[in-house]
Order: sequence, then C-alpha cells, then structure tokens
Amino acid sequence: MSDNGERTPVDQVRALYEQAETQTAQTLEDLVAKRSFGRLLAMATENVAALTRISSDAADLALRNLRLAGRADITRLARQLHRTEDKLERVLQEVEQLRDELAAARREQAASAAQLEHAEAP
Repeated sequence: MSDNGERTPVDQVRALYEQAETQTAQTLEDLVAKRSFGRLLAMATENVAALTRISSDAADLALRNLRLAGRADITRLARQLHRTEDKLERVLQEVEQLRDELAAARREQAASAAQLEHAEAP
C-alpha cells in the first residue's frame, strides 16, 4: 500500500491473481466432486488403454508387413531354438555313449586278439 492508504498497482495485481486462483481452485474442486467427473475419468482411462492396444497392434502389423520379426515371432523362434538345443544335447549324449561303447568294444577286441596270439605261440 502507498503512504496515503491507496493500493499500489502491484498490490492490485496480486489481489486479482489471488482472487482468480481462489475462484479457479473452487471451480475445479466443484468439478472433481461431481459423479460425472469420475465417469469421464474412467472413460478417458479406457480410451487410453484402447489406444495403447491399437497402437501396439498397429506396430506389430507394420513390422509384419515389413517382414521384420515382431514380438510373437521372436517368442516363437526362442521356443524353437530351445527345443533344438534340447535335441542337440540329447544327440551329443548319445554320441558320447556310442564313443564309450566303441572304446570298450575295441579294448575287448584287443584283449581277445592278445589272448589268441598268446595261445597260438608255443
């Protein structure tokens, strides 16, 4: 305030700003308190979720049309790769088992040959 009790322009602007802020806050509180606001908020949330799903589907479709791998393709390939790795592991185990059997058979054959040579020698 000025010396003679009148409000300065800065004080007037501050008072107008505070009055506008108070009125805006009251109006927004009244708006939020209504049931229609809750319904509007729920509908907006549903729309955002739907738009997210639509954009995700559109991105997958675009990737498919570009012949690039999408999420579903990568997941399917990962499962196939895992199955192939399991099959390869089983084949390797069988190969190792066959090697062991072959080595045992060769040892037996060598032992038999040595016994035969020993029996033939007078």
